[in-house]
Amino acid sequence: MSEAWRNRRVLVTGGAGFLGSALCHALAGLGAEVVALDALMPGTGARRGNLEGSGARLIEADLRDADLHPLVEGVDVLFNMAGQTSHAGSQADPFTDLAINGHAQLRLIAALRSAAPGARVVHASTRQFYGRPQSLPVAETHPIVPPDANGVSKFAAEQYWLLETRVHGRPVTALRLTNCYGPRMRVVDARQTFLGIWVRRVLEGQPFEVWGGEQLRDFSYAEDVVRAFIAAAEALSSPGGAAGRAFNLGGDAPISLQALGDAMVAAAGEGSYVLKSFPAERAAIDIGSYHADDRAFRTLTGWAPGVGLAEGLRRTLDWFRPRLPAYLTDEL
Repeated sequence: MSEAWRNRRVLVTGGAGFLGSALCHALAGLGAEVVALDALMPGTGARRGNLEGSGARLIEADLRDADLHPLVEGVDVLFNMAGQTSHAGSQADPFTDLAINGHAQLRLIAALRSAAPGARVVHASTRQFYGRPQSLPVAETHPIVPPDANGVSKFAAEQYWLLETRVHGRPVTALRLTNCYGPRMRVVDARQTFLGIWVRRVLEGQPFEVWGGEQLRDFSYAEDVVRAFIAAAEALSSPGGAAGRAFNLGGDAPISLQALGDAMVAAAGEGSYVLKSFPAERAAIDIGSYHADDRAFRTLTGWAPGVGLAEGLRRTLDWFRPRLPAYLTDEL
């Protein structure tokens, strides 16, 4: 057990969600005192069951209107995983998208300034706001051209947090995530990741749809993402390293979506898929091929993905097989 985390007071916003709950399990295992803060909003993939056996304490509260001061008081490290991530949802309701990813983030920042001025912060950001890549792989210096409302609000959130380092000296870093997958991800539909609905269809014995099969993507298994967040927080303890910077986080080697479909079927030992064109409403905000240049983060922290795609898909399917019925509703 790492002594660096023993008895540390850690707050994970979005802590009952896919990646947030994975962080809670890992951090509690390292000896931290973990609080998971989550609004438990339907449609987000958050559920109380994600935290079973973690040892984390769950507080149900919404960053948009909760009294945040007592919730963040005395926190040593904040992993800020809360946010609205649905791209189609952001286009349909940009006002709620901005309220969650903009105003709520400012409320959290203000509460932290007064109640936990020394806390380190690792913020979950996204590669989405790069838009359609001008070249591959995409580095942090790529122009920011958000393709949808969610990209705009997520970029604003990231910049509000990084401003805390530049203006107030708080150690903050942001990880711009690519496609993440693994146990506890949302599988009832494709709101969180299209891999979720693929997992559901395969385990139900139904064909899944592969849209735009030639596109390239890179994928990060949840366990590797968790290790990256912990490494980022530890890097904030050293001066002149991660503070005030945003880093890309990639994963295994890029793969075409059609080859990914083949890999999913191979990992399951069964199943099939149908190749289709992107639906019109999705094509308008699709970014095309993407994979990350994450050498800056790897160089700084020594992090590298440890779970290859084939193994990660197999682990994910094996985890969901006995649990699928519980994950096919929005009941929390």
